[in-house]
Amino acid sequence: MGEGRRTILITGASAGIGAALARVCAARGYDLILTARREGPLQALAEELSAAYGVAITVIPADLADPDAPARLVETVATRGLTIDGLINNAGFSRTTGFLSTDPADHAAMIRVMLSAPVELSRLLLPGMAARGWGRVLNVASLAGQMPATGGDTLYGPIKSFLIKASQGLWLEMQGTGVHVTALCPGYTYTEFHDVNGSRDQVSAAYPRWMWMDADRVARIGWNAVEANRPRVTPGVMNNVLAALGGMLPDAMALKMVGGHAKRLDRL
Repeated sequence: MGEGRRTILITGASAGIGAALARVCAARGYDLILTARREGPLQALAEELSAAYGVAITVIPADLADPDAPARLVETVATRGLTIDGLINNAGFSRTTGFLSTDPADHAAMIRVMLSAPVELSRLLLPGMAARGWGRVLNVASLAGQMPATGGDTLYGPIKSFLIKASQGLWLEMQGTGVHVTALCPGYTYTEFHDVNGSRDQVSAAYPRWMWMDADRVARIGWNAVEANRPRVTPGVMNNVLAALGGMLPDAMALKMVGGHAKRLDRL
């Protein structure tokens, strides 16, 4: 790694917001450790960023659905003599076929990748950051975590809500240590996320273009927020309006507001 440079570990870095965050961090001179299940896209991204910005990139493929993956990942980093100064918990996916129609193994994998792994990686890496007096933790949550629950992708919103609350608690605990913690809560973002879960055509038809944001813009907003030590950031004016409405409305009205979500996406 570059002498005197900080190193950021990014999970789910092979595409979408994770790859966009890698570009943002590399452009600002951070060395990177990139992890995801797919090694090919990671290697391509590493070559791109190394050539463009002259930063050092380490690729370590890992599947965070494996309960042992977080500890093994940190151990691998240590055996290579690397120090992690920042952590971006971005890996994630959803299943939109409804709670009863989704394989329980997929539910378990969602919980491991988006809830357990961020908690475990944070617990493993935060002590070192605090001891060194500098650290950055950016947890990629979602606008869904600030909105009323929806059917179809039943666990996704609750998992992201947990991640937001956990980030806020860590933000409070890390005050005065030099470690910044932020929850990034994007709304609809142009990535391959909806291609993977099979909802691309439905969401494109259901939600107008003005509700969507570019992944690069979301990434810049997120990293600026963690550098500024903001506990939470929601990119986009309309997304902030929706989040505020979701928090103020009575349950009956809020659930009615999102009640058509599953039907529009043919999820139930």
